[in-house]
Amino acid sequence: MSHTPRDHIGASRVSELITLVLGLALLIVIFSELPSEVFSPESQSFFFVIGGIAIWRYSWWLIQAVRSVWYNRRIFPRLRAAADAADEVVRAPELFVLCTSYRIEAEINFQVYDAMVREVAEYGVPTTIFASISDRTDVDVITHVMDEHSWPENIEIRYMFQKGDGKRSAMAEVLRAISRHLPAPGSLLVSMDGDIRLEPGTLRRSLSFFQSQEDLGALTTNNRAVVTGNDVTREWYDLRYAQRHLMMSSMSVSRRLLVLTGRYSVFRADLATQPSFIELIESDHVDHWRFGNFKFLSGDDKSSWYWLLKHGWRMMYLPDVYVTGFEELPDRRRFFASTSDLMRRWYGNMLRTSNRAIALGPRPMGMFTWWSLVDQRISMWTTLVGPTVVILVALFVRPSFFFAYILWILFTRGIATLILAWQRGRYSLLWIPLIYYNQVWGAMLKTYVSFRFNRQKWSRQGISAGEPGDPVAVRRQRRMGHVLHGFTYGLLLFALMLTTGVLQPLDRTTLSIIRDQGWQRSQQPERVDRWLSAAIADAPEGGTVQLPAGRYRLAGTLFEGLHEDSRVMAEQIRGMDGTTTLALSPDLSDHMQGPDGEPLNGSRHCTLESSCYLTLNQKSLTLVNIHLMVEPSVMAEVAATEHSSKEQPKDG
Repeated sequence: MSHTPRDHIGASRVSELITLVLGLALLIVIFSELPSEVFSPESQSFFFVIGGIAIWRYSWWLIQAVRSVWYNRRIFPRLRAAADAADEVVRAPELFVLCTSYRIEAEINFQVYDAMVREVAEYGVPTTIFASISDRTDVDVITHVMDEHSWPENIEIRYMFQKGDGKRSAMAEVLRAISRHLPAPGSLLVSMDGDIRLEPGTLRRSLSFFQSQEDLGALTTNNRAVVTGNDVTREWYDLRYAQRHLMMSSMSVSRRLLVLTGRYSVFRADLATQPSFIELIESDHVDHWRFGNFKFLSGDDKSSWYWLLKHGWRMMYLPDVYVTGFEELPDRRRFFASTSDLMRRWYGNMLRTSNRAIALGPRPMGMFTWWSLVDQRISMWTTLVGPTVVILVALFVRPSFFFAYILWILFTRGIATLILAWQRGRYSLLWIPLIYYNQVWGAMLKTYVSFRFNRQKWSRQGISAGEPGDPVAVRRQRRMGHVLHGFTYGLLLFALMLTTGVLQPLDRTTLSIIRDQGWQRSQQPERVDRWLSAAIADAPEGGTVQLPAGRYRLAGTLFEGLHEDSRVMAEQIRGMDGTTTLALSPDLSDHMQGPDGEPLNGSRHCTLESSCYLTLNQKSLTLVNIHLMVEPSVMAEVAATEHSSKEQPKDG
């Protein structure tokens, strides 16, 4: 396993202690409030849905974790040994460094270029550093660094001022300049951000892999961060790096990656200077049926990755080489808003590229890599199943399911973060709530962005792009995005409501009730003959038919749907106590008996202690909690109304 450098700064012990106390208090509340009924047979739908999705998702995650361990313990040590041996024999004939900086603080700038110059001088091959900068003060800082190192003979510095329209155009300018330089065969290009500090030995321990692997097109390394912010912000970044380490290690088993990080990646110079590569970096775009043709603002690392993937080049991740990033949220005082902005940009870059990568099929990348791309699109919806189900069940079944779900979160995320910590080399209790935040809120952002991925914003550079210039077209696009997003989530919600039993499909009895009630709105009095006969026939053997509260009327037509003894399945008709009344026609009252078998005349209240009986086709049904009344005059009116409606001639 790789180990984080010792100078890593995480959350303070006070923050960890507070998190521990709050976690224990939460567990006490859960176990004290969690009723035994949560685990009753009625809870099967809840555990089936949550458990089924969890088995699928966590089995896939476990596969990634096992592959990560296999890569770090078995595969990579052999690759490392071969690379170190090759470095003793030969090195790249020429090196180019592309470093893009945009309004980086002078202190950070000095640390970045000081480490870079030290590494390049130690590596010892002719090197051209292209400093893509935005301000004249950057020149002064770099000059000061070169003075400190006595202007090493193998280093040449070239300054290229950015246009201010984004990182892509700046990178394309540098790549064209390198192309005009006519790099020697076997030359390498280091592409890095202006806020990344190279640790000692970075170049020597990373560039050697190109000498030992002729089919290697690019590589990237492990990351750590020096974070300006509070403990939660620090751990949020380190958790993301821990998740990145696991995923990158797993993908490297297939000799492919899902991204070539812009923080620090190395390419073969002859590939990075291909006209098609430069064109994709500068003017990457997509043609979409709803958004039309729009250019990508950020995500250059996704474009370079896609070009190599499309052309079949191998990629790899170095878990034992670290570069240090100087990280800071766009607004340190607003953790939620700032992390949401960052995730929207990252997920937008992913979604804008993954569709066309998936369209390449498994052939150029292998089945595992291809399915990992597909899984990125699926997982953003499956992650929302758990929160949606618990809300539905807590609202419509029993609120105690919420406590069971919290317990589930603590258990599953606790295990997941322990596995991440085992590979990362450190652990924080803050990771448990943060990983849930990343997963659920991240999934919500992914689904949001997937219907609006033309909308792009780069907070540091203060630029945005992707939407049409016409305000009317913008509003139309946004409305359509809202409709499609709502419709898609509505389908998921509907499926989950059916699965959990919150929403039951309409059966024959319910449809009969709906049909009869529609007829009853125009015909008085209300009658329930047809749907009651259907309910009696469709009930389980010896079951009960439940009548809702209200006033209903029955006539002899109750017998029309009950011609055979086998059709009378129910044994009891039960009403709502004191609120269900049945008005009977005289012919039907002849089939009614009181508690002592006496004929029914006038009215009778049938209770649990003194129930009444209805004889249908030689079978006796018990009536409970129903007030019975014989109303011959009213039923005569109904009969007359039905007779007159049948006598009326049809139109036409």
